[in-house]
Amino acid sequence: MGRHADSLAPPRGRAPAASRRNFWSYFRTTNMSDCKKASILIVGSGIVGRSWAMLFASAGYKVVLYDTVQQQVSSAIESIRQQLTELERTGGLRGTFKPEEQMMLITACNDLAQAVEGASHIQECVPENLELKRKVFQDLDKLMNDSVILSSSTSCLLPSKLFSGLKHVKQCIVAHPVSPTYFVPLVELVPHPETHAAVIEQTYALMKDIGQSPVKLNKEIDGFALNRIQYAIIGESWRLVNDGVLSPEDVDLVMSAGLGMRYAFMGPFETIHLNAEGLKNYCERYAGGMKRVLSSFGPVPEFSGEAMEKINQIPPQGKYPLSNYPVKPSQNLRSPAILLNSYEQWPNLLNISLHARKLA
Repeated sequence: MGRHADSLAPPRGRAPAASRRNFWSYFRTTNMSDCKKASILIVGSGIVGRSWAMLFASAGYKVVLYDTVQQQVSSAIESIRQQLTELERTGGLRGTFKPEEQMMLITACNDLAQAVEGASHIQECVPENLELKRKVFQDLDKLMNDSVILSSSTSCLLPSKLFSGLKHVKQCIVAHPVSPTYFVPLVELVPHPETHAAVIEQTYALMKDIGQSPVKLNKEIDGFALNRIQYAIIGESWRLVNDGVLSPEDVDLVMSAGLGMRYAFMGPFETIHLNAEGLKNYCERYAGGMKRVLSSFGPVPEFSGEAMEKINQIPPQGKYPLSNYPVKPSQNLRSPAILLNSYEQWPNLLNISLHARKLA
């Protein structure tokens, strides 16, 4: 496996003390255009790792895809090749490079020490197991220099549990992608309490540079932001079925034919802003009703028992038969791709809606 040039990090190896003192000023003055030839290390070649590799390569970054077993990472490389070819055929390929050009930017490696050398950003993508992730971070902590950003793809493990005790804890951050990562642009950036502000800004700039839509959490919180909102929806959906208010099919329809169509393009605050004469007017009109309904929410469901059996009896087998899993990427990503293409038309539809409201 060849060595990889690094235009972002200082010279390879352990930086001298004087260099380490200037580390954060170095990060603050680094321009993202200088990072294009930098190497991105992806640790873990499963679905999430492959998606990150495709994203970085689409933006012109060199990518090293690491896994402990050579056969695993070789299979991942071939899978990426097939996915990029299929995405080009269906019009979903990201970036300006052809599939073969993007593949030239991705190399495989099963030697961690070799993979780390030259990396400017490390994106961990191993299974969601705290002890496993901590072991990986401890190994990386021994190998990385003082200018590398160490980022985790965890969906729910707190940075304080993942990174505490590491020598390079100030360089650590969570960058949680949303599945399917290649088509859903959101990335949640969650700092450790000791993460340096420059690392947050640098990671934010990197995510923007590869075409993602990062959000910065000011502090860690259990579930981050996306899952807290998602679990609130799942919890109330479960209660509606458990209390006999709606069938599971109709709960799904409330989202897919109602809220989901709206929230695919606008957030909750944008929605209430447009549902009245601004946010303040909405709250003046509807705060009482919102508080009354919210106070009627029941306890947190157990997600088991009779309600589980009732919901499980009517799975979405017609649309998504489990026998088809794992599905081809083009099948899994078709709906998000259509939504992204619809973004261009949404402002026109919104203007028409607002005009109609004024005429009413």
